[in-house]
Parts: sequence; C-alpha cells; structure tokens
Amino acid sequence: MYDDIGVAIVFAIAAMMLKIYLTHREKMKGMTMTRQNLSPSDERLARMEQAMESIALEVERIGEGQRFVTKLMSERAQPMFGHVAVPAQPRQADTPH
Repeated sequence: MYDDIGVAIVFAIAAMMLKIYLTHREKMKGMTMTRQNLSPSDERLARMEQAMESIALEVERIGEGQRFVTKLMSERAQPMFGHVAVPAQPRQADTPH
C-alpha cells in the first residue's frame, strides 16, 4: 500500500517539475534576442558593456600591481635586525693635560 502511494507522489512531483521547466523554457524563448533583432541603441549598449568589463579588468590589474608594490616598499622600510651592524663603543683616549 505504501509503495503505491510513494510511487504516485514521486510521479506527481516529477510531473510538476516537468511542467514548471517547460513553462520556464517557453518564457525564456520569448525573451531571447538575436543579433538581427537588436536596435542600434541596443548594439551601442552591448559595446559599452563590453568596454566597461574591459576597463574593470584593467583597473583590477592596476590594483593588484599597486598592492604588490606597496607590499615590497613596506617590507623594504622595515629594518632587518639580523643584518644591522652594532655601532662600536667610542674609545676613551688618554690625553695629557
């Protein structure tokens, strides 16, 4: 008895999912635009979007370079205690007075 109910529930869920998928696919089919359907303003917007993406990529590369240079400069500014020479004590000179 429970096996028949389980199979019916699985079948009903699968049927609902298939219906939702097909409905979604039909909606998306109406929303897609081919290259031929684009107006000149849409083509211009597409070019602008591509240009902005290129600019964003270059700005990210500039930022990475700046972080790298800043890291190098901060490492260089910190003294290396293992390699610092210790100044010698001043010598006491005996001078006659």
